[in-house]
Amino acid sequence: MAAVTVPVAPSYFQYDQQGVVFNMWYFAWFDDAMTQFLGDAGYPYTVMNAEGFDVQLVHTEADWREGVRYGEQVLIDVTTEQVGSTSFTLSFTVRVGRQERSTGRTVYVVVSTDGSGKRAVPPRLRAALESALAENQS
Repeated sequence: MAAVTVPVAPSYFQYDQQGVVFNMWYFAWFDDAMTQFLGDAGYPYTVMNAEGFDVQLVHTEADWREGVRYGEQVLIDVTTEQVGSTSFTLSFTVRVGRQERSTGRTVYVVVSTDGSGKRAVPPRLRAALESALAENQS
């Protein structure tokens, strides 16, 4: 599976006094991109929830090279970076055309929807993530 590319339509209210998208919005974009990535990987978020699983963000980080300006068409490429026993890491590349503007990574832990704590990565999710990981490393 290749990277999933997610289009983003920045809203006027997301821009700050410097005329660029305020940094906190990138993290919201990453979270939205994660749900689309899971669906495209074959394990939609709604199915995961129906099967009793959810994910919690435990670490996120971002680096900026240049801000996104008003009117620019934004794309986020999402790939699997790592899959562990109870967690996985996704990488995000924010770009305008071919120009990379920001990169990020987020670590998610799989938890039970009944509140009983973390769980092993479900087999369907693991298969989808690992197929994306293998493609990224080839």
